[in-house]
Amino acid sequence: MAVDEGVVPAAGTAGDETIHRLKPNAVGLLGVVFMAVATAAPITAMTGNVPFMVSSGNGIGAPASYLVAMVVLAIFSVGFTSMAKHITSTGAFYGFISYGLGRTVGLASGLLATFAYVVFEPALIGIFSTFATTTLRDQTGLHLPWWSFAILMLAINATGTWFGVSVAEKLLVVLLATEVTVLAAMAVSVALHGGGPHGFSLAPVNPVNAFKGTSAGLGLFFAFWSWVGFESTAMYGEESRDPKRIIPKATMVSVLGVGVFYVLVSWMAICGNGEAAAVRAASSANPLSMFFNPTERYVGHWAVDVMQWLMITGSLACGMAFHNCAARYLYALGREGVLPSLQRTVGRTHARHGSPHIAGLVQTGVAAVLIGAFWIAGKDPYTGTYVLLAILGTMAILVVQAVCSFAVLAYFRSHHPESRHWFRTFAAPLVGGVAMLGVVVLLVSNMGAAAGSESGSLVLRATPWLVGVVAVVGVAYAQYLKRRAPERYALLGRTILEETRER
Repeated sequence: MAVDEGVVPAAGTAGDETIHRLKPNAVGLLGVVFMAVATAAPITAMTGNVPFMVSSGNGIGAPASYLVAMVVLAIFSVGFTSMAKHITSTGAFYGFISYGLGRTVGLASGLLATFAYVVFEPALIGIFSTFATTTLRDQTGLHLPWWSFAILMLAINATGTWFGVSVAEKLLVVLLATEVTVLAAMAVSVALHGGGPHGFSLAPVNPVNAFKGTSAGLGLFFAFWSWVGFESTAMYGEESRDPKRIIPKATMVSVLGVGVFYVLVSWMAICGNGEAAAVRAASSANPLSMFFNPTERYVGHWAVDVMQWLMITGSLACGMAFHNCAARYLYALGREGVLPSLQRTVGRTHARHGSPHIAGLVQTGVAAVLIGAFWIAGKDPYTGTYVLLAILGTMAILVVQAVCSFAVLAYFRSHHPESRHWFRTFAAPLVGGVAMLGVVVLLVSNMGAAAGSESGSLVLRATPWLVGVVAVVGVAYAQYLKRRAPERYALLGRTILEETRER
């Protein structure tokens, strides 16, 4: 076995600096699963993405898109989880890619992943604010400015990260359980009533139909978009109990569990309306009626009211999960001293709660600046802030996922040849990596359609360039460290949990 002499344990010293670690044994299997599923935000993915997929993507083949995406992501996860059994790093992709493809590619990928999660939080703040203002206006007649809800969410997220992952876990469990329950109630009710007005139809789940419709590429992209954040399971390895066992299990449960749920809910929503009526509802001025109509018909009007409130809490849960992810990536980069000053700031943990509290506050500040910038620019919190930042972050994270797949191939060839397996460490990551690159192509070719009314936005046009610039900065800075500060270069991506040390 190859041993990397640059490894630094998560609790120890690097030079004269103390390496801080997150609070151990703070979360179990279900907690990690809830944190990962919360980033997918089932109710936001369903009510926000499915109507658009049906109206402008692959039509009634939307559930089949989720089926295809689930298979691809499951294959990707086979290689991802194989590596997670050897390396436990809060930096997740950053650590994995550093070991597989080297420190330079690792730092570039780490910056890209950090960038993605940093912009995901303000994106979710945008949709949360939209849901909150709309629901309050519709159900109570109260009119409040959307930015007041943005401030509220920023405060909640910052507080949750300060007190540690166990506090965030408890809140997310409640929020996630309620949103899943109301969507499941709709789906089960439709099923119990014989599948809707025209009965069960297998056309929506026929994989062939995933590649048909107005724009099959757009529909498939939105299906993959609905899973963004599932890989965040690896970030909680350092804080989980028995990470070598928990992280692989949590990842597969997140992919397959969320996948089955997405397919079932979107399928029953289409059947509950009837295929033609579902397309009409999704294309109407109120696309949410695609979900509200069958919910009211088969569950009751009260469930529609509840669903509106849960759209608020669901987007809050998603934003909170992304905030935690961003804070942990900032912390992972900070404690390795990518910049010396970071080790004494974002690279520190709270003395009592073991949380990346400073990194969390920095992330709150960055999110607030982005929200403020979009507000000053007059952007709508949903069509502007949410859509544009979500596309930007999704492109960055998809590139990193593709690179991670190829890192798995290289890692097992050079570090653990005795663990190599034709499927787990070769075929699965190869297929997963190529498929992820295909999804990036889908995104690039459908960006304008995905952005809707913001198709001409400067932010949208700059998206590929911004992703490229972040990657280039990472490569350039890594090379600078290699030449000018080799001792710091040696630490890149090498801070891992001591008791699961790579060997």
